[in-house]
Amino acid sequence: MARKQHTRNASGPQGPSQRQLRAGELIRHALVDVLREEDIHDEALAGVSITVTEVRLSPDLKHATCFVEPLGAGVEVAETTGHESEIIKALNAHAKFLRGRMGAKLDMKFTPDLRFRHDESFDAASRMDRLFDDPRVQADLHARDEDDDA
Repeated sequence: MARKQHTRNASGPQGPSQRQLRAGELIRHALVDVLREEDIHDEALAGVSITVTEVRLSPDLKHATCFVEPLGAGVEVAETTGHESEIIKALNAHAKFLRGRMGAKLDMKFTPDLRFRHDESFDAASRMDRLFDDPRVQADLHARDEDDDA
C-alpha cells in the first residue's frame, strides 16, 4: 500500500510559515527600536513618526518587505501631496544603514535586506467605513435586519 506523501503546497498556496511570522515580528520590533533611537538625516523624514505595521519575509528569510505608515508632523500634508511616497523613498534610500543598525539587535543568522512600502490597509479601512456610512448601504443593512427578524 503506497503512502501519500505530504508536501507543503499540496493543497495550493499557503500563507507564511510560523518561522516567517516569528522572524517578521522580531525584525519589526528591532526596526522600531532603530527608527526610534537613530537620527536619520533626511529632509523627508524630519519631524515624521513612522509606524511599522508589518514585516513580511521571503521563505529563505533574506528579504523583508516592511509596511509602514507615516504619522506625526507630515500626515496632513501626506494625504494631499503624496508626501508619504517621499517618506518611502527616503526609507528605501537608507535601508542599508537601517539594516546595519538592526543587525546588532537581532539574533539571526542573516539580517534581511529591507524594502519599504506604504501600508495601504489604513486607506482600505477608511474606504470601508465610508461605504458603511453611505445611506444606501445603511438602508440595505436595515432592510436585511428586518427580513431576518420576520
